[in-house]
Parts: sequence; C-alpha cells; structure tokens
Amino acid sequence: MRKAVLCLFAATLLVCAQRAQATIFSSVRGIVHDPQHRPIAGADVKLKAATSDWSSTTQSDADGAFEFNPVSLGDYIITVSHAGFDTLQQTITVVSDTSPILHFPLKIATLNQAVTVTAQADVANVDSVTPTTLVDRQDIARTPGAGSTNSLAMITDYTPGAYVTHDLLHIRGGHQTSWLIDGVPIPNTNIATNLGPQIDPKDIDYLEVQRGSYDADYGDRTYGIFNIVPRNGFERNNEAEIVTTFGNWYQTNDQINFGGHTERFAYYVSLTGDRSNYGLQTPIGQVFHDADNGYGGFASFIFNYNSKNQFRLVTSLRQDFYQIPIDPNPNSIGNQELMTGGNSPSNGLRDTETEPDGYITFSWIHTFNPNLLLTVSPFYHYNQASYSASPNDMPVITNVDQTAHYAGLQATLDAHVPKNDIQVGIYGFAQHQHNFFNNVFTDGNPNFPASHGSLTGGPVEAFVSDRFKVTSWLTVIAGLRQAHFYAPALPTQREVVDNATAPRLGVAIRVPRINWVFRAFYGHFFQPPPIVTQTGPLADLLVGNDLIFAPLHGERDEEYQFGVTIPYRGWALDADTFNTQAQNWLDHTNIGESNLFWPITWKAALIQGWEVTLRSPRAWHRGQFHLAYSNQIAQATSPINGGLVCPMPVTPACPFDIPPGLSPVDHDQRNTLNVGYNATLPWHAFASTNVYYGSGFHNGIPNTQFPGNYLPQHTTFDISLGKSFGEKYTVTLTALNVANRRVLLDNSLTFGGFHFNDPRQMYVEFRYRFHY
Repeated sequence: MRKAVLCLFAATLLVCAQRAQATIFSSVRGIVHDPQHRPIAGADVKLKAATSDWSSTTQSDADGAFEFNPVSLGDYIITVSHAGFDTLQQTITVVSDTSPILHFPLKIATLNQAVTVTAQADVANVDSVTPTTLVDRQDIARTPGAGSTNSLAMITDYTPGAYVTHDLLHIRGGHQTSWLIDGVPIPNTNIATNLGPQIDPKDIDYLEVQRGSYDADYGDRTYGIFNIVPRNGFERNNEAEIVTTFGNWYQTNDQINFGGHTERFAYYVSLTGDRSNYGLQTPIGQVFHDADNGYGGFASFIFNYNSKNQFRLVTSLRQDFYQIPIDPNPNSIGNQELMTGGNSPSNGLRDTETEPDGYITFSWIHTFNPNLLLTVSPFYHYNQASYSASPNDMPVITNVDQTAHYAGLQATLDAHVPKNDIQVGIYGFAQHQHNFFNNVFTDGNPNFPASHGSLTGGPVEAFVSDRFKVTSWLTVIAGLRQAHFYAPALPTQREVVDNATAPRLGVAIRVPRINWVFRAFYGHFFQPPPIVTQTGPLADLLVGNDLIFAPLHGERDEEYQFGVTIPYRGWALDADTFNTQAQNWLDHTNIGESNLFWPITWKAALIQGWEVTLRSPRAWHRGQFHLAYSNQIAQATSPINGGLVCPMPVTPACPFDIPPGLSPVDHDQRNTLNVGYNATLPWHAFASTNVYYGSGFHNGIPNTQFPGNYLPQHTTFDISLGKSFGEKYTVTLTALNVANRRVLLDNSLTFGGFHFNDPRQMYVEFRYRFHY
C-alpha cells in the first residue's frame, strides 16, 4: 500500500509539472501619461538592473500601459522617454511575488530641450504583507565579516531577532528555516545537523529575508525564508576575480570566480577554500581543538532561448570540516555540569564533524503572454552530517552519520487577470534517509551494537494563492496550502502519515498622501518532521538513560501579525508585532553521553515579539544606514511528546521531567539590536561598521556567578575599511569584536557544553579582477 502511495507521489510530480513557479520572479507594470493624465502611447521604456548589464525594453500601448515579466528580485532603474517630453528615470526595488504598478507623469520639454528627471520610487509596498529585508552583493562585500564562507552576518546584521547561539542560526525564536536558490527550496529535514549558510555569501547577488506572513506559494517554515538570487555573470564581461584573506587564528578565506555574458547567455563559476584555528563557539573564553576548513565549487547559468523561454541552472558542491571545541579542565563548572546531566565531560573528547553538501536546481520559465507565466523547477539535494570520534575518547566514543537524498519538483502557474494575481501549483520531494549510530563506552559501562536504518518518504503539497488589488490602496491576499506527509515504518519506528490544511489571509492598506502602508495577516503552517531518528539497538541505550522514543509528528503553527511601513524621502521604517502558537514544536536535545543533537517535539510553544527595521535609501550617495531591533520571548511547555521522552510513569532519573507551564527555551533572548552604516568615502574608499547588542540568553543553570534568569548582556563592535585602486584592485581591513569582549552566551550543554561568543578576529582581504 505504501509503495503505491510513493509511486502516486512521483506520478503526481510529473503530471503537475505543467503548473510551475520559481518565487524570485515578479512583474513590473506601469502607466505613462502627460501632465493632464492623458495616456502617452509609444513611449520608450527601459528596465535595467542597477548592479549588472541586464536590461529589457518595451513601449507603452494605446492606454499608456507597459509591462515587464518575468523580473527577478533586486534593484532596478526604469527610464521612460518620448519625443517632446522630459525623460523620466526612477529607481525601484522589486521583491518576489509582487507586481508594482508605477506611474510616470512626463513633463513637456521646454525650448525644444529634454532633460532627465530622477525620482525615488515609493518604498512602501502595498502588494505584500510579508516583512522583507533585501541585501545585495555590495552590502555583503562591505558588511564586516559577511563575505566569509561560513558567515551568517548578511542575515544577523540586517534581520530583527536573528542571531547565532550554540553555533546555529535562530530567527523569530526558532531554527527551522528555508533556503531557496533562484526561488527553488533546498530541503533539509534533519533538524540542527548543519552549520553555516547554504551558499557561500560571495556567490550571492541578492538575499531576500522574509519573516512570517507568507503567501500560500511559500512553504511550511514559519520562522524565516532566505530567498537567494545567485550571481549570474550579467555584471561581468569575461572577467575573473581572485579573493584572498589573511588574518589571526591562521585564517584564510579564498575564492576565484569567473563570469561573463552575451545577449542571450550568462554564466558564473567559482571555486572556494577556507580554514581557521577558530571555528565553532567555545565552551570557555580560550580556544582548544577548534580548527575548521572547507572547500567547494558553485556555478550558475542563464540561457534566454527566445523571448518566451528562459532556462536557469544552479549547482553547488562543498564540504566543511569542524573540530568540536573542548574545555580542557575536567574540574571546570562546565564539565561538572555535563557530568551531572549525564553527558560526557568535553576534556576527554576529540570529536569532529564533516558536512558534505551538494545540490542542482533547474528552472524552465515560459511566458505564454504578459499575463500568464509558467515555471518548472526540478531539484536534487544531497546532504550528510558525520560526527566522528577519536578512538582514544573518554568516557565514550560516538560516531553518527546522517545521509539524505532529496529529489523533487516545484511547479506553479502564474496568471494575471484584472485586479488579481493568481498562483496555482505543487511542491514535493521524495527523501531517502540513512542513519547510523554507534556509541562505545570506554569507562566500563555496558555497550550496545551499532544501529542503522534507511527508508524513503516525504511530503506532497498543493497550493493556490490570490492577490486581489481591490483599489490602488487596498490589497487582499488569500491562499490555501494542502500537505500530505508519509514516513514508512521501521522495526523500532511506527509509520507516520500526516495531513494538514493551511489557510492564509492578509490585508495591506496604503493611506493616501502620507503613503503609510498598514498590513495584517493570519495563517496556518505545517512543517514535516524528520523521517528517521532512532533505529535498532539505539532503543536499548535509551532505556539505559531512562528514556524511550516516541514518534515525531509534524509541527503545526498558527500565526497572526500586524505591521506598518512608513516611507520618507527614500527612507523606510518598518514595525511589526507577531504571535506564533505551535503544536508539536520541533527542537533538539542530547541523549546520554553522545554529546549530539537529537530531534524532539514539545507539546506547545508560544513566540511573541515586536520588530523594527530602519533603512536609508539604497542609492544614498554618502552611504547607507541600517537598524534592526527585536523584542521577543520564545517559550515552550511540557511534556516533550515526540523524540526522546520520559517513560510513563515518569521516573525520578529521567532528565526530561519538566514541570508544566510555559517557560523560556534555551535560545530565548528578549532584546536584540544591530545598528550599522556602510559609508562611501573620497578617493574610492569605503568604511562599514556594525554594533550588535544582545540582552542575554536564557540561563539554564543559575548559580552564584550567574544567578538570574538570563545570562549577561553583551555588545560587540565590528568595522571594515577598504579602498579600491582603479577597477582591478581592492584592499579591505576587517576587525570583528574589536574590544575582544567574551561573555557566556549559552549553557544548554550541547556540542561541548557551554558557549562563549566569538573572540576578536582581524584579517586583510585582497581582491584582484582581470579580463580573460
């Protein structure tokens, strides 16, 4: 029966391939008129990317209307000209799944002379209810530390409530996020197994960060969506670039990339390598056993077969290696707390983590006409997380391997009818998962045979979404997403079948004259669980630690959100408040002395917050200011009802005997603030700064040194100074955590016990560009 379901799943993907979408695309529409608002026919309209040579041209029709479709997210310059009128030029920022309608009032040229008038577009978007942050490749190159291969500063410095603790990115109180490349999701259901970003920041053209309130065509991860437009070669003309860095901790981060384009084809290819003696957050203020290194390659190709068909291919293959840092003092507070909790003291371990990862995505974008767009996007993702121990480890030798293959398809049909933008489509993948676990005690405790298991399962989802523009100042967004999830049974795991219906509704209202946009959203989300966790003899180890394993079920979230965007002369102030209530909330914990993350689900969680972002105009000639602030609390309530749980009745020795009632989770931080400025200086120089403030994470082990409910507040200051020498050479000096202030961030006893924030890091970067 279940084999038939999987066959039906594969057939569904093939049959529904006729309905497709890659969600980086939007359309740009506008009307050209004279001072008396009479339409101007035959006006020349040019849309050009602000950061590359890509451009497209058209003419206005008899009603003065024009349209560009499809258009990738990013910054653009629109130029409108017509004989007898002044040329009008306007800058716009396009985000995914929107259709901004622009008005171009052309002024009559005087004395038979035409001039160019430049305008800043209204930055308040009435087409979307999703709070969105857009970061471009110049932001990444100049933000201190953001361009490093494993850096997440491109997200944390610009996004409210985003931070890294116990080496994992958290946003809006959770760490299950979605990475999209060219609008195609890169699935990974193995919670908390991988570190760092999905793509090297140096290979990114634009990063779009979305925080909740998603349309139905987006998936099931409530906390954050990172939608990436990779570099594609349109900004190059057969040019190569060599990037290399040298700094303390014997660190280097190097890349060589190539790019170029013709009128119909563009390509970008890169090779990257990095290493450092400081990798993961350390359990003490000093650094021991903490080297990391990695290497990889990336390629992006775009081919415009004709005016109606475009093909996009993105592929990547990389591997990262980390030593797990340790506390060398067996009598330290951290190691004593580990032993008290039944975990291994880190001083006797010499463990490592290896993470190979590769994916390939292909998109066919077909334009039937300006109002009907089809995209078919098959994808494949390979991911592995291998935790390896030294044969001399004490008191336990642990080896764990999680290998996953994902093959699937995203497909949507986009149709524009009067006042409506409609999307209908499907998304799904088949996942083949293999897990291996071996735990060998070297202190005389009884051992159990290694356990392993393999199976294939996954989700199938269908969605419909409509963006109804009631008037120019009112938009209503409604949609529905239906999900079916299946994970087959193993000898020690029951099969899991889950079905969920996720309705979503949003409203955006623009106030005339002042152009403030108010928005509201209510929606449901379903997040499929990992398909394999404990296997075989691992159940015996659980019993020895007063634990049993309960099946994991999908997380169900209910979210409502209210917000406002206030534009003023190109500046944008955005504020929102949200409330997310989750059932079967996915989290992670440890098992015995394995020192590893294992998935669990809490009965319920409640995450509430206020967020504010402020950003100056993207084209501000002196520089750009950015601010991101969040006040939130993330709480969960017992019992833990999936994954590692206490047997019934609960034994006194069970580590998960948690009192009922909501309480803050380990990564809860009430106040998070980032303030930065990217300045353009004379003589082709630039400077960038960022100040980060965190009020402190939840204190899981109060003691005389840290007696409160939260750990110490912390502030760091980062700076970059750079100068270009002509078009070929650029030199940048970067210092992170300039004052070298070290504080205890986290005492959740995972991956080595405690975690301190990053030490001071200083490095010099050289960039050399040349033609070939």
